[in-house]
Amino acid sequence: MITGTDLINRFEQFASPQLAEKWDHVGLQVGNPDQPLRRLMTTLDVRPETIDEAIDKEVDFIFAHHPVMFHPARDLDTRNPQNAMYAKLLAHHITVYAAHTNLDTANGGMNDWLAAKLGLRDCQPLVPAGNDPITGEPVGMGRVGNIAGEMTPRQFADHCRQLFNVAGLRLVTNLADAQQKIKRVAVLGGAGQDFYTNAVKCGADAYVTGDVSYHFAHDMIANHLTVVDPGHHIEAVCEHQLALLFKKWQTENDGWDFTIIENSINTDPFNFIVKK
Repeated sequence: MITGTDLINRFEQFASPQLAEKWDHVGLQVGNPDQPLRRLMTTLDVRPETIDEAIDKEVDFIFAHHPVMFHPARDLDTRNPQNAMYAKLLAHHITVYAAHTNLDTANGGMNDWLAAKLGLRDCQPLVPAGNDPITGEPVGMGRVGNIAGEMTPRQFADHCRQLFNVAGLRLVTNLADAQQKIKRVAVLGGAGQDFYTNAVKCGADAYVTGDVSYHFAHDMIANHLTVVDPGHHIEAVCEHQLALLFKKWQTENDGWDFTIIENSINTDPFNFIVKK
């Protein structure tokens, strides 16, 4: 019988915790990974509704992208909703593991999945991060590559909205660049505004990332960089891609007979209200 520790050990050969940013909290979050692994759920976020789904489906291991314990608990007062989540996980013997910026940086991980969604070709890391400690290959957060054909900024934004199946997104572009031809594209999942200068230096015509703030948007416009902000939640691509990765490993390892479930709940906290 495989345990959660067996899966963790295999995963950390794929996306080493050493690739994570220093401020990040990746790895084991809650529970005991040494217990048998029978039913696993992949999810972007660990929120009360995803925990309820896991309990309902008798899941014993949650594999998440975003850490559930991103900030240390100062007490265990379960009147606090965050602490109540920890208590519920422990009460139902559910282990939680998170792969965050290490999955963002690893080759074949989050940003390769997003680049593939955009159809980028001839990709390279957007933010180089040295070499992988396991394989020795160059790694980095984000990707930059070329799309097939050319689009205007508005066409590219519409294209992204359809690809990522979002109700709305934000387009940051200089009005003088309305007919600019988008060919070279950078992407970084999550909140990537701090790295827009990398996109400029890499010759990107457009940059796809989430959580762009007002003043950064002005700087992006001044640099004639078109930016498409479809939100942070597009990283939910990991739910299916992690499931595919684990299924692949199941075919390569005898005894890996646990069930894999993908979270079915939309945890995006934002809704778009469209003017009629």
